Amino acid sequence: MHHDETEPKGTLTIRTLAMPGDTNPAGDIFGGWVLSQMDIAGSIAAVERVKGRTVTVAVEAMTFIAPVKVGDVLCIYTTVERVGTTSITVGMEAWARRNKLADRVKVTEGRFVYVALNEDGTKRRIDS
Repeated sequence: MHHDETEPKGTLTIRTLAMPGDTNPAGDIFGGWVLSQMDIAGSIAAVERVKGRTVTVAVEAMTFIAPVKVGDVLCIYTTVERVGTTSITVGMEAWARRNKLADRVKVTEGRFVYVALNEDGTKRRIDS
């Protein structure tokens, strides 16, 4: 099935505003800020799926497609792509809404891996 790039894929997990304090010297939003927002969104999706604590273990893929600008509303959509014995892989798309208009642009996509933890911080099996 061909995915239409004008529509985000997944569940809207977080929406946040890109603030002036998050910029690089050129005035665009730091990639690291976007990455951290994606990690938060992925973590929310992972915690909901495993019903417990998780920790990020890997960023498998991260592609910055377009810069995020100050004032953009960053919307991060998540899709649980794989659930293993102790780990869960979450695919993400970050879209920016600009100028308070309906136009939105895909700015970043990535895939993060989380591991389910017990309360004492040891790995635990994920229940299917």
